[in-house]
Amino acid sequence: MPLTGKQRRHLRGLGHHLEPVVIVGQSGVTDGVISAVEQALNDHELIKVKINEGPDGRHEGADRLAEATGAELAQLLGRTALLFKKRKDKSRFEDILKGPHEPKPAPKTEEKPKPRRR
Repeated sequence: MPLTGKQRRHLRGLGHHLEPVVIVGQSGVTDGVISAVEQALNDHELIKVKINEGPDGRHEGADRLAEATGAELAQLLGRTALLFKKRKDKSRFEDILKGPHEPKPAPKTEEKPKPRRR
C-alpha cells in the first residue's frame, strides 16, 4: 500500500534525527547491501541509507533498494534515502498508517433563550 503525502511528511519528520545505518559503496546495490537493508528494516522499520556514487545513480539505487526489500521510499534528499517498511506485528507506526482521522464532532451546547427587553 503506497504512502499518502501526509504519511510521508510525518515519516520524514520522525526520520530527521536518524543516522544512516547502511552505506552503499562504490559497488552499488549488491545482494549483501539488500540483505543488510532488509535486516535493518525488520529491526527499525524506518531507516536512512547513504548512497555513495556507484554504477547506478542515487535515484536508481534508492528505487532498487525499495523495490528489492518491499519498502517505501519516504524521501531521497541528496545522497540519503529514507526507507520505511511496516512490520506485520508490533509496529511502532500503527497509528500513523491507519488513514485519515475523522474530526471530532463539536460538543453541543444548550442555547438558553435570551431575556426579552421591556
